[in-house]
Amino acid sequence: MKRLIAVTATLTVCALSSPAAAMGSIADIVIHDRAQNRTLPVHVHEGRHYVVGRPGNEYEIRLRNRQRGDILSVVSVDGVDVITGDTADWRHSGYVLGPRQSFGVKGWRKSLDRTAAFYFTALPDSYAARTGRADHVGVIGVAVFHKKPEPVVPHWPPRVDRGAAAAESPFPAAAADERGAGAAARAEAPATAVQKSARLGTGHGRSETSVVTYTEFERATAAPAEVITIYYDSYRNLVAQGMIRAPSLARPDPFPGRFVPDPR
Repeated sequence: MKRLIAVTATLTVCALSSPAAAMGSIADIVIHDRAQNRTLPVHVHEGRHYVVGRPGNEYEIRLRNRQRGDILSVVSVDGVDVITGDTADWRHSGYVLGPRQSFGVKGWRKSLDRTAAFYFTALPDSYAARTGRADHVGVIGVAVFHKKPEPVVPHWPPRVDRGAAAAESPFPAAAADERGAGAAARAEAPATAVQKSARLGTGHGRSETSVVTYTEFERATAAPAEVITIYYDSYRNLVAQGMIRAPSLARPDPFPGRFVPDPR
């Protein structure tokens, strides 16, 4: 398997405020509305996860490693890799999180210390649309990989001949397998019934500080151990598509009481 360079978070910068809103088993993933300072509730419909975006609001993708070992999270927004800006592919670089570490992905990676903020916006203003790739607007993806374990060097106690000094035996190191398993086929996100002009996307916003460093990470497998997919759109669109249920309006009751009360 190829050895790659991935980006690693240097600080534990966030905590998950609502476990009920977290998705994933290897890593917890939540979408946090920065303008409202709240974690967006998740609506589940036919096994898919949806969140409601408010146009103009900045948001971040919060990642938390639930494992005792390092993981790699390759993140995409609207079918675009958030680090390279290329069309998303889970073979790309990602964010490496240490055991129990958390990190907030707040925007498109511009350098090791700057990002351009994510914000919900109309589809034509989205970064994907402005770079000619609007086919997958409205979806956030996180592909999670385990780290390949270090090779275990066997050790045996030296043989001791009676009346002679112990003889040392050589211990050859196990070579890492450079051959990757076949890449799994990726499923495409289903097209929505709402017209593209009415859908929400993610914009390329203000520049802000977000410091990371490079590190090496070798994946345990060619295909991710887990893929978390989160769809988003406006409240009106998700209700219209039947993804979330609108609150029922209170209907007037012609017989609200049983007896006539005294006048005031």
